[in-house]
Amino acid sequence: MPALPNPAGLSIPAARIADCLLSPGARYDYDGKSAAYPDIRLVYWAGGNPFHHHQDLNRLRRAWRRPETIIVHEPWWTATARHADIVLPATTSLERNDIGGSPRDRFVIAMHQAIEPVGEARNDFGILRDLSRRLGCEEAFAEGRGETAWLRQIYGTFRERAQSNLVPEFETFWEAGWFEIPPRADEYVLFDEFRADPDNHKLRTPSGRIELYSDEIAGFGYDDCPPHPSWIEPAEWLGGAQVAPYPLHLVSSQPRDKLHSQMDAGPVSARGKTAGRETLAINPVDARDRGIADGEVVRLFNARGACFAGAVISDTMRPGVVRLSCGAWYDPASEADDAPCAHGNANVLTRDCGTSRLSQGPSSATALVQVERCAAAPPVRAFTTPHLQGA
Repeated sequence: MPALPNPAGLSIPAARIADCLLSPGARYDYDGKSAAYPDIRLVYWAGGNPFHHHQDLNRLRRAWRRPETIIVHEPWWTATARHADIVLPATTSLERNDIGGSPRDRFVIAMHQAIEPVGEARNDFGILRDLSRRLGCEEAFAEGRGETAWLRQIYGTFRERAQSNLVPEFETFWEAGWFEIPPRADEYVLFDEFRADPDNHKLRTPSGRIELYSDEIAGFGYDDCPPHPSWIEPAEWLGGAQVAPYPLHLVSSQPRDKLHSQMDAGPVSARGKTAGRETLAINPVDARDRGIADGEVVRLFNARGACFAGAVISDTMRPGVVRLSCGAWYDPASEADDAPCAHGNANVLTRDCGTSRLSQGPSSATALVQVERCAAAPPVRAFTTPHLQGA
């Protein structure tokens, strides 16, 4: 589908959302430009889960209280849904018709609706169409099409751009359930045209070539991003000053038993947990120094926050390093700003600081922590349905 222009003419780096909410009007640098954060008074979030992927979740929680209204589309009671004022129940991919595809996948999938929507769940298009009706702009939004007509339109645009009689009509595709895009006649080789003729097939860089030194980045004058590959001392690492109170380097890896935080409530993810919480892998030497036994609940903490996890002693971890995979649904033990996460979300411990003024990306790989035995831990309530007003 063609991308529509942003009517606000404004965007911010995704990892700077807490800065934006906490400091409207403050200026920031990004990719050679300087801008000011807008004053956001209403947040409408459809897709994504900031209480999974953002850093320093206690800080995000404080920022999330600032807007007057927060609206969220969600099929599940995630932490983002629990921190919303209005939750609009959205369908999963099993409860609606859709088309699946990816630029790197040769298969286009007809995603047939498998079950009726559960409860009051509705698909995103239906929710937004009704909102557009209330706002008096339904025709501009829906263009007179319903779900099936939009699927035909989307597929038709793809078929027209393909310019190939090998792409079947929509009815044939929908009945078959899938379509395989024919492979290229020649094998894809990265930069093959550039390598054969760099003068006539330039790269999309200022010089048209592979750049080990960037004159453009040098012109930005960023002290935190030199114009060439460099090692810059991390804010927190085992060779730094903060190692005394927090002597363990936290590695927050992608989980093996779920995709990011998706399906964390399911049985596959549950089998990977220890004592009902996210698993912390710790070296035998570090565990022995702290009196930690295999399978015990432990407390991880630093100046930003704390969380509880189940310890697994593993000699695959080097001394001084612990691993707590990301993805545990954020489960603050109370309403306090600094409440520990009972379930083991690593992002209560990570730094909410941009990697540089060039990219402003997340810097979650740089965090020091301490780990201690835990005599008592709060119960895990991440998957317990919250009490609804009037319910």
